[in-house]
Amino acid sequence: MCTRTPKKYLSNQDLGSEQENIAYIAGLFDGEGCVSCVQRPTKRTDRNGKIYNQWYIRAEVAMTDEETIKWIHQTLGMGWSGPKRYHKHNYKPQWRWCCGYQDCLKLAKMLLPYAKVKKDKLQKVIDHYAR
Repeated sequence: MCTRTPKKYLSNQDLGSEQENIAYIAGLFDGEGCVSCVQRPTKRTDRNGKIYNQWYIRAEVAMTDEETIKWIHQTLGMGWSGPKRYHKHNYKPQWRWCCGYQDCLKLAKMLLPYAKVKKDKLQKVIDHYAR
């Protein structure tokens, strides 16, 4: 079951000692995370099946350590977390934390100063909303 968090955002002004946590999350995100900012054709059943190119903007961290995922969720105060489902049952259980759209933008702005590997993808999310 997914767990949602009430909207409580950390801002750069409120972080203080939380800066270390954000830097740590940026490192986890660089290694275990994923950022998507792409257009996908989506069939709208409410519009007689017409296909639209809709933006899909999302960030996710997945790993087998449930406590780390819960900590990320609690520390950031946004997004949702829960078990990752598989079609095959021979995988070790994984947990994931996700956020989308405006939450993804806030995350991108938070992690960008610390990111190395995902820096370009985080910047793409920021640039998308700057248009």
